[in-house]
Amino acid sequence: MPQFQYVVRTKTGKRQTGKISAVSKRDAYDRLRERKLRVLEVKEVPETLLNKEIAIGNPLKLKDFVIYLRQFATLLRAGITVVDATRILSGQTESKTLARTLQAIEDELRSGRALSEAYNMHKRLFAPMFISMVRAGEATGKLDESLESMANYYEKQLRTRQKIKSALSYPIAVGLISMIVVIFLLVKVVPTFVEMFEENNTELPLLTKLVLQSSDFMQQYWWILIFMIITLYINFSLIVHYKSSKYYYDYAIMRTPIIGKLIQKSVIARMTRTLSSLVTSAVPILQAISITEEVVNNEVVSRALRKSRESLQNGSTLSEPLKQSWVFPPLVTSMIAIGEQTGSLDYMLIKVADFYEAEVESAADGFKALIEPVMVVFLSGAVGVIVLAIMVPLFKLYNSM
Repeated sequence: MPQFQYVVRTKTGKRQTGKISAVSKRDAYDRLRERKLRVLEVKEVPETLLNKEIAIGNPLKLKDFVIYLRQFATLLRAGITVVDATRILSGQTESKTLARTLQAIEDELRSGRALSEAYNMHKRLFAPMFISMVRAGEATGKLDESLESMANYYEKQLRTRQKIKSALSYPIAVGLISMIVVIFLLVKVVPTFVEMFEENNTELPLLTKLVLQSSDFMQQYWWILIFMIITLYINFSLIVHYKSSKYYYDYAIMRTPIIGKLIQKSVIARMTRTLSSLVTSAVPILQAISITEEVVNNEVVSRALRKSRESLQNGSTLSEPLKQSWVFPPLVTSMIAIGEQTGSLDYMLIKVADFYEAEVESAADGFKALIEPVMVVFLSGAVGVIVLAIMVPLFKLYNSM
């Protein structure tokens, strides 16, 4: 966020100077006035490496964005101008980031910029797909419909994402708990029996020896485990950052038994929903495919779409290159082919998206029901092996006494 140098006077007349972070010059004025200060001067500080803001992740929650889009569309349908609607929503939204951004957008709208241009100045909050949809809505005079369409799109994306997170969160949580329990047993519990076994010269089974060696390793070389986790995280970040390596990562994930089908269906649902929304909003088909390549966030599907875009540019069809990819089942390519032939591509894409979104929900519920007993057995087994390794020599020791 930009920084502004200010000069103000307090209630007592004392002159003060300082810096404040704000979305725009007007935002800086408003925030200073909220402090009951008399503003004398505000000027933007040039951005340098020292004062540049470092932010992680997306600062705007998808739920807040969906609410904003629905309210915006409703206000426009009620005959309120874009500028006034933006001003009203900047004061109503619960997201502070969105509120400040809308204040800046209001300033840009009053200076004569189009809404899509104003959004384009805040790319960190507004995706290229959304900006293209708004631009198309402005061109056709159906901005309210475009906003409502985008609200539906993001709402369905949110529901699908939550379903997948719900399905995957359980095995991840149980896996982490298992790791913590095993480490605790190896570091705190197992060492208490080592001295007892050594004093009595007990003949230890192979399983017990392995557990004791693992305990000794964890106590002395715990830093290796931390180093491995950090290394894996860095390598994973690098893999997903570069398209060439991300292709193989996405390929491997979608080829993974059980979970691969779930991911594949969710990617197809996202791709068809995105493309249908863009085509319905009169975005040119080549531009719509190009945007979908980025939005789908899967390099295997992106490459297939890239070939389809090149096919259209060469005068061929969209569906033909998709048929050659193993990612897309015959249902998808057949529906797209029929849509191309009948001129109802947007309708066919919507039907495919609806079908696969329902498939994702069903598959996610099935995966969750299947994985729960498996993870319980895994956790019980991990703890049981350590307990068994300690109890067997204890029973031998007890019987020999």
